[in-house]
Amino acid sequence: MRAYLALIAASVCLIGISSYAQVPSGATQPPATATGTIQSVADLHGKRIAVLTGSVFDGYVAQNFPDSEVLEFPGSGDVIAAVLTDKADASITDEDALREILRVNPSLMGVGESIFSFPVGAGFRKDNPQLRQSFNTFLKAIKADGTYQGVVDRWLKDAVVAMPAMPPGQGPTLRIGTAIGLPAAYIRDNELVGFDIELGRRFAASLGRTVEFKVMDFGGLIAALSSGKIDVIMGSMYITEERQQRIDFSEPYHFIGNRVYVRRSAGSTAPSSPDHPSLLASLTESFRSNILAEKRYLLLLDGLRITVLISLLSVVFGTVLGGFVCAARLSRHALLSTPARVYISILRGTPVLVLLMVIFYIVFASVSISPEVVAVIAFGMNFAAYFAEIFRSGLESIDRGQTEAGLALGFTPSATFLRIVLPQTIRRILPIYQGEVISLVKMTAVVGYVAVNDLTKA
Repeated sequence: MRAYLALIAASVCLIGISSYAQVPSGATQPPATATGTIQSVADLHGKRIAVLTGSVFDGYVAQNFPDSEVLEFPGSGDVIAAVLTDKADASITDEDALREILRVNPSLMGVGESIFSFPVGAGFRKDNPQLRQSFNTFLKAIKADGTYQGVVDRWLKDAVVAMPAMPPGQGPTLRIGTAIGLPAAYIRDNELVGFDIELGRRFAASLGRTVEFKVMDFGGLIAALSSGKIDVIMGSMYITEERQQRIDFSEPYHFIGNRVYVRRSAGSTAPSSPDHPSLLASLTESFRSNILAEKRYLLLLDGLRITVLISLLSVVFGTVLGGFVCAARLSRHALLSTPARVYISILRGTPVLVLLMVIFYIVFASVSISPEVVAVIAFGMNFAAYFAEIFRSGLESIDRGQTEAGLALGFTPSATFLRIVLPQTIRRILPIYQGEVISLVKMTAVVGYVAVNDLTKA
C-alpha cells in the first residue's frame, strides 16, 4: 500500500512540475539562463540536446555537433519535459509534432528552418511481403479516391481531433505497434486517436480484420516487429537504410521535415500578461486538465489496476517459486543445490528490465502471449531469487535445538517444520519480505517497455 501511495504522490508531484513548466496562454515564462540563448541551429554546439531513443536525431547530432551532449529519453513526453525543465537546452522533432508542442507549450519556440526531411512508411517483417503489398495497394487506393487527403487535412492541417466512424473488423486481429506522439497517436477522451491511428484502422478495415493497437516506446517498435509481437509498425517511423536492413517498409505515406525547438530566453518574444499565475492556480488548472478533463482519471485508475494485478501475481508466483528454489538450495544433493545457486546468482545479478525484455523478445519471441503475463513471469522470477535467500537466511537463523525439541516431543519432521520452525522464520523475515514487495511494486514501472499500460505509463 505504501508503494502505491508513493506512486500516486509522485504522479501528483509531476503534475505540479508540468503545471508550472507549461505556462498557460497569456502568462509570462521566466527566462532560461543556464546555457544562454540559442538563436539558430549553429548555436547547438556544446549544448545538451534531448532526443527520442531509437530516432535518427542522435546520429544527426553526433555527426553535426560532436561537441554536444546527447540525452536520450524513451518517450516524446519525456523529451519535451526535459526541455521545459531545463534538463536539456534543445531538442529536435518533426514539424507536424512541433506545431502541437508549441500550441500546448507557449514557453517553447522553434529555431530556424527545417534541418532535414525523411519519408515515413509502415514497417513490416521481411518474411511477410504479402502484408506489405496489401498496405501499398490500400495506400494507392485511398490516395486515388481522396480519402488520404481527408486524413491529412483532418490531423495535420485542420487539427480536428475526432476519429471518424469506421466499421469494426470481423476477421483475425491485426496487431499494429505505435508510439505516443502528436499528432500521429495520442489519447483523447480515453481513446487512441491520431493520423497514424486512423490510417491503421482504415488499413485493417480494408483487410476485413479486427485491429489491436500496441502502444510502446518508440525504441522498442522494431524489436517487437522482428520478434512477432506486432504485425505492422505505424509510428511515424522514418525510412532509413539502417532500418531497412532489419525490416521492410511500405511506400512512403508521408514526408516530414524536422526542426529544433528550445525554451524561450530573455531575449525572445514570449506571450506576456501583467501577472504570473500563482503556483496554486497552476496546480489547480493542471489537476483539472490532466485528471478531470476528458475523464482522464479513468486512465490512471486502469493503470493502477494493471500495476496492482501485476504486483500481486508476481509476489505470489515469486514466493512459491522462491520456496522451491530455497528448498533446492538447502539440499545436500549437488544436482539440486548447484542449479539453485546458479539461478539465484544470475537472477539477482540481472537488471529486471533486461530480464523482462529477454523473456518477452527472445524466450517468447515466437509465442503469442500477453505482455502482462510476461511481466508477471519476469518479476516473479526476479522476486523468487531474492526471496529464496531471505527464506534460507531466516531458516538458518532458527536454532537447531528447536527442531530437535519438536522431534523429541513426538512431532513428525514435517509437523515440526510447519508448527515450530516456519512460524518463527516468518516472524523474522517478514520486515525484509515487506521491503522486497515494495521494491517489486516500484520495479513494475518498467513494464511500459513491453507495451503494458500500467500506472506509470498512464
